[in-house]
Amino acid sequence: MPLTILVVDDDLGTRLCVGDYLEISGYSVIKAENGQQALDLLEKSRPHLMITDIAMPEMDGYDLVRQVRSRPIFRLLPVIFLTAHTSTEERVKGYNLGCDIYLPKPFELPELGAIVRSLLERSALIAQVSPTFNEYSKVEKPSKSHYSEAVSQSVIANAQISLTEREQQVLSLLLNGLSNVQIGDRLHLSHRTVE
Repeated sequence: MPLTILVVDDDLGTRLCVGDYLEISGYSVIKAENGQQALDLLEKSRPHLMITDIAMPEMDGYDLVRQVRSRPIFRLLPVIFLTAHTSTEERVKGYNLGCDIYLPKPFELPELGAIVRSLLERSALIAQVSPTFNEYSKVEKPSKSHYSEAVSQSVIANAQISLTEREQQVLSLLLNGLSNVQIGDRLHLSHRTVE
């Protein structure tokens, strides 16, 4: 069974384009056209990653991420903002709410695919090195067959690794649900370095 990604955007073209690309890449995709629909799907489907726009009717992406992060079960869910809102203030707001990546539109599908793979690999590593991750999220740890070949190889390659003191600090903060920006601020690093 493939990993599931929730794509949230009020623009049908974006939902279809991103959804089709991710399905071709081997993921299962569920789609919502606003934040309220997304919350309903999150509860029912428990996706492994969420990609969301910001400007949407009924509930915007900021409110969606705020609600997602307020629920313990979804504190560590990887979240990507995919949006035309590109000002520094908007990006900072997104990171402060807990998004992992803020990708401006227009974007390139291969870049989005690389980001998705990277975030899912990180989630798999966290799930493997932290028994409390799965207990905390109450989501059963997926077997290796759930991951694409690249993710599986990464998990195997990283199963027994030595971490530097800084890497241990980053991992500890990740396990506590902090975003890349929050970790960067706390450790005096660029959020890009944390990624």
